[in-house]
Amino acid sequence: MDILVVGGTGFVGTHLCRELVERGHEVTALSRTPDGAPAGVETITGDVTAFDSIQGAFEGRTGVVNLVALSPLFKPDGGDEMHDVVHRQGTENCVRAAEEHGVERFVQLSALGADPNGATAYIRAKGRAEEIVRDSALDWTIFRPSVVFGEGGEFVSFTKRLKRLFAPGVPVYPLPGGGKTRFQPVWVGDLVPMIMAALDEQDHVGQTYEIGGPDTLTLREVVELVYEAEGKSVSVVGLPMALAGVGLSVMDAVPGMPMGKDQYRSLGFDNTTSDNDVGAFNTDDGRLTAFHAYLGV
Repeated sequence: MDILVVGGTGFVGTHLCRELVERGHEVTALSRTPDGAPAGVETITGDVTAFDSIQGAFEGRTGVVNLVALSPLFKPDGGDEMHDVVHRQGTENCVRAAEEHGVERFVQLSALGADPNGATAYIRAKGRAEEIVRDSALDWTIFRPSVVFGEGGEFVSFTKRLKRLFAPGVPVYPLPGGGKTRFQPVWVGDLVPMIMAALDEQDHVGQTYEIGGPDTLTLREVVELVYEAEGKSVSVVGLPMALAGVGLSVMDAVPGMPMGKDQYRSLGFDNTTSDNDVGAFNTDDGRLTAFHAYLGV
């Protein structure tokens, strides 16, 4: 197959492109900054928010995977409205280009909880992007993973950045709400083969899959595992949600601050699957890589 990976030089994109090449596919990575693509991957410079810069890259492709995303963990440059610009409008441009060039298969990486009426700008934009994909004439598949971890990912470093943000230079780690928000981290090495299967197999057309890892962990447990993996201990204390909300609301108004109101709102709901769909890819929870195993704990 001739595959275009939109966002192919990002975290998930790099892993996906490498695996696609190893399986003998022709692979092109489309990115605003295409440096650093894996060996054997062609690159094209383009911005999903500018249709004319990307539409030519879709010509002659058998399949397209749209991975372009802003992180929900941090406030994006340009403010929360950039989620709509990148996720919804960017997806709209990708779908339009894919339809114009007769792409056979389109895979969209969304997020757990994606909802046009959701609580955060990220979740709303992801939900509206899904609507665009579903309403298209394409043979599509949508993935809704929980937080993805692995080499090059930001999940592990995020826990350390939180420490520097909330308690720099002190031996305790105050977590909003005591770190009770739950995640179901999925290893990028488990997610990538599922994406490739969606490109290859007709059974996945028209399906939306919620994907999580084998374990459900609270933010507190994630933090403790990260520090344990480095041979360190950490004293976690609960930061009242109301106080965290005040602090992040203040940060929201300060240019350049990495977190704000949306990050506070995201701590109010879990990032877990209601029914893990990994079985659709001939696997089960017990065969997935657990977060603690990846860390070597």
